[in-house]
Amino acid sequence: MTRLSVEMLAADAPPPITSAGHAQLGIAVLVGIAVIVLLITKFKLHAFLALTIGSLALGAAAGAPLDKAITSFTTGLGATVAGVGVLIALGAILGKLLADSGGADQIVDTILAKAGGRAMPWAMVLIASVIGLPLFFEVGIVLLIPVVLMVAKRGNYSLMRIGIPALAGLSVMHGLIPPHPGPLVAIDAVKANLGVTLALGILVAIPTVIIAGPLFSKVAARWVDVQAPERMLPQRASDELERRPGFGATLATMLLPVVLMLAKALVDIVVDNPANHTQRVFDVIGSPLIALLAAVIVGFFTLGRAAGFTKDRLQQTVDKGLMPIAGILLIVGAGGGFKQTLIDSGVGRMILDISKNWSIPALLLAWLIAVVIRLATGSATVATVSAAGLVAPLAADMSTTHAALLVLAIGAGSLFFSHVNDAGFWLVKEYFGLSVGQTVKTWSVMETIISVVAGGLVLLLSLVI
Repeated sequence: MTRLSVEMLAADAPPPITSAGHAQLGIAVLVGIAVIVLLITKFKLHAFLALTIGSLALGAAAGAPLDKAITSFTTGLGATVAGVGVLIALGAILGKLLADSGGADQIVDTILAKAGGRAMPWAMVLIASVIGLPLFFEVGIVLLIPVVLMVAKRGNYSLMRIGIPALAGLSVMHGLIPPHPGPLVAIDAVKANLGVTLALGILVAIPTVIIAGPLFSKVAARWVDVQAPERMLPQRASDELERRPGFGATLATMLLPVVLMLAKALVDIVVDNPANHTQRVFDVIGSPLIALLAAVIVGFFTLGRAAGFTKDRLQQTVDKGLMPIAGILLIVGAGGGFKQTLIDSGVGRMILDISKNWSIPALLLAWLIAVVIRLATGSATVATVSAAGLVAPLAADMSTTHAALLVLAIGAGSLFFSHVNDAGFWLVKEYFGLSVGQTVKTWSVMETIISVVAGGLVLLLSLVI
């Protein structure tokens, strides 16, 4: 297991910060995070504005000139948006194509037609995991809620027995698997290999989603035995379409970027020669930008045209897919600005200095930092980008696999115990017609199980790879 040790400090590293400097930087970090938390939770300020103000407060408390703090923030914001902004946009377009064309409904209906009885919770977790690959969490919830409610009502199932597996599948994808914004930002911050992170993320996600989904749903259904609320049965996208894409074509389109990125990671491991022509080809086609762009272009034909979309309708779908992500891009970018302010103020160096004799694993430290920020702000994305900025220096001497595991540890911590300051908490509460207490006993506990199980699996993997 990678531990924080004196060997992490390179021979030519700058001298350690003094104790007084540590104290000032420590206070600066607390001030910056406290400002962000208060602005988000008490004053209900948008996370973008909160992160911007918190970054400037951090720089000021650390003793940096204001112009330097502004430069750090804007540099980090620009670098982060440049690194992941296009990927988030392409993922949003693919998700909107999937939803509007009826492709998602086709996958749902096909799998449900093959499942029944005790297999239904397993079918729901499979559907949510596949659907959740290209979709943002909130979009996935809106897309799957009609299916969850209809299956629970028609099959006379407890709502929790069907709903928890679906929520678990979506949440695990959101926290651990690129191209979701959080994992992408963490990968960019710690300079991890995306293909390796994706492969290890899937390895961690499978047992995690089984435990937090179908298995926990049995307990959740006993704790909160409720039926699907009639008022929340909305219309599905494909109900207005004359035809929709086939199951095979839809599934292939959704999995195309995953296959391309995994293929690149496999070739990099097997060939391991940057001058090799085959590896160079896969480095291009397996890059996140090309992989997602290819999926979007293929989706125009396999999803859009298959549903009878005209060129104008395809254009409208792209526009509608891009509009909701403006806020996400700004939050992610501001998170990158906060990260850069942390780095430029010397916080990363401080963490290395004060923790060089600790016995705590670096991966556990990353998980704990993400947990604290998640509990305070309620945002998995804010927790991920902030924690990634704090622990990024720890990845400097890590192997490729351990840098990827660091990303997953951050992602796992960012999902811990969603509660009343998380928008996802209220989405689940309202859609499922639950009380606050019932939502805590089901959704919040499920999120905690995901975080703890995924974090534990990451630590176990670090022992063997």
